[in-house]
Amino acid sequence: MKKTFRTAAFALSAATLLALSSCGDTTKTETTTTAAADAATDTAMVSTDSARMGKPEGVMVDGVAMTPDKSIIQNAVQAASVSTLIKAISAADLGGTLSGPGPFTVFAPTNSAFISLPKGALDGLMKPESKEKLKGVLTYHVIAGRLLAADLKDGQELTTVNGEKVKVAVKDGKVMINNATVQIADVVSSNGITHVIDQVLLPSAPAQ
Repeated sequence: MKKTFRTAAFALSAATLLALSSCGDTTKTETTTTAAADAATDTAMVSTDSARMGKPEGVMVDGVAMTPDKSIIQNAVQAASVSTLIKAISAADLGGTLSGPGPFTVFAPTNSAFISLPKGALDGLMKPESKEKLKGVLTYHVIAGRLLAADLKDGQELTTVNGEKVKVAVKDGKVMINNATVQIADVVSSNGITHVIDQVLLPSAPAQ
């Protein structure tokens, strides 16, 4: 499933680059056609995700419906339990990326997860001089493509946007990413999927 989504995304990106590199009066027409194809594909993916989940009305997080017509960021800012993550995303200047077309799968740590970090760790990451390190930590929570919980298999390894891998464990219907447990799965957004987790994922090596 992941491979299929990523292959489709790469194909669409290649088509877009071809359209932009064309010369003459056909450039505008080709770019418009590609953009329309992108939008149609994204809409189809969202509809398929919602149908597979059986929750077209969206998933509830903190008493608020996270709906598939909104981006990952637009949904997340409505959820009080991930407000620390939103602040960190802003500090790392990743808001624009996660509001873009994606698609992305995001493992979103709760506020409690950030509080559980060693004393001073979060404050250190949020300092301006730690921006690149913070970005490395946050991108370790992001996978390219749309992955619902049903797509995550026991023993599977996923390559993050950070470049490092996370390991999936599934037992008795419970999904874990490294040592973090998925508390709320399958929050469908227009540009991807979010899974709320109870721990912050920490890469084994600093991002370069």
